[in-house]
Amino acid sequence: MTPAFYSLAADAITAEQMQPSNLVDPAAFTSDDHEEHVLPIYLSDDGAIVSGIWECDPCLQEVPAYPVNEMMTIISGSLTLTDAEGSSKAYGPGDSLFIARGATFTWHNAEKLKKYFMSCG
Repeated sequence: MTPAFYSLAADAITAEQMQPSNLVDPAAFTSDDHEEHVLPIYLSDDGAIVSGIWECDPCLQEVPAYPVNEMMTIISGSLTLTDAEGSSKAYGPGDSLFIARGATFTWHNAEKLKKYFMSCG
């Protein structure tokens, strides 16, 4: 059971706490490193709400329809999202953003990205 309150400092996370993840298509990685990890913090009983920390090596991918509603805060690295009309927005450490389920865009993290996230299906 997940505790009612949970506190985690991003700089206190160890590599051993992180688990392999496979959300990114291997062809989307833009460096020789192809690693992606997640540290789950909370999963609701029905599986609809998930939160945690996710990190990923540099990648560039087209997202035809984002699969969840997600709120995220960048811990380290940077992320650039480009919408279907070509407008781009860059995010860095401390920036928070929301992506709606079904959104179409290009996701580009040119360096290793680490983020806190909370999503709901």
